[in-house]
Amino acid sequence: TGGGGPAGPVFAAGSAGCVADLVTFPLDTAKVRLQIQGEGRTSLEGQTVKYRGVFGTIVTIVRTEGPRSLYNGLVAGLQRQMTFASVRIGLYDSMKQLYAGSADNAGLGTRLLAGCTTGAMAVAFAQPTDVVKVRFQAQVRLLESATGKRYSSTTQAYRTIVRDEGLRGLWKGALPNIIRNATVNCSELVTYDVIKELLLKNHLMTDNMPCHFIAAFSAGLCTTVVASPVDVVKTRYMNSVPGQYGGALNCAATMLIKEGPTAFYKGFMPSFLRLLSWNIVMFVSYEQFKRGFLRLQQSWSSLQKPI
Repeated sequence: TGGGGPAGPVFAAGSAGCVADLVTFPLDTAKVRLQIQGEGRTSLEGQTVKYRGVFGTIVTIVRTEGPRSLYNGLVAGLQRQMTFASVRIGLYDSMKQLYAGSADNAGLGTRLLAGCTTGAMAVAFAQPTDVVKVRFQAQVRLLESATGKRYSSTTQAYRTIVRDEGLRGLWKGALPNIIRNATVNCSELVTYDVIKELLLKNHLMTDNMPCHFIAAFSAGLCTTVVASPVDVVKTRYMNSVPGQYGGALNCAATMLIKEGPTAFYKGFMPSFLRLLSWNIVMFVSYEQFKRGFLRLQQSWSSLQKPI
């Protein structure tokens, strides 16, 4: 845990989240496309399976829409990470200390509670950026219809959603998103935290990059299995037109009835690849950024000491 208050970890987490998003964004776009496939809003859609597999989806997107489409919604994605990762990851250690009295004696329950808290807090701040990002990534389906593109820019997307759906539109799917992110945060941060601690306590590894890599790999695997069903419902509901679903639970029930239980694991492979690579890039970057900020703080405070 970095010293000098939460400012360093918060900034480090936001920066690391942006680095991870830049690296893994095409996988995220593939995941969204696979998750919404088969929804079938009109008789024209959902008849043929357009996307098959992670790399097949990426190739299809590049071939039919150009490589830039893989980064649809990147601006909103980066805005999301700066608000989202900085809160849910950057404040995790502080929250753990708050609940436990000290970070050293934090049990599993305390860690889960800290993960849930910062995950839910992050959604409260970042939900509008998530809605815009998902809609941008899903946009191709609307290109196929006569209406043309749904949104032309990030700013215009925020404005259009508020105009057509009210401010509530920007917080669409907030409940499944809070559930998803509390779940993701717990499985991600707690798995990372516990595995890293086990490796260090048993002297299997030192606190360096290979250790962070293995802990991040475990976190990515655990998170995908736990969070996939909630993630699919969140994506479908956020991307839905007003009135399409009665709510997040209705969206889940509709999926179950129309497409069966396997629908909840649609896009599992890109989810897994993305979460795995995202976790590895993010946690490795985060540890490095955190150390960098700590060194900066130390050199800054030593400069300020009277000679």
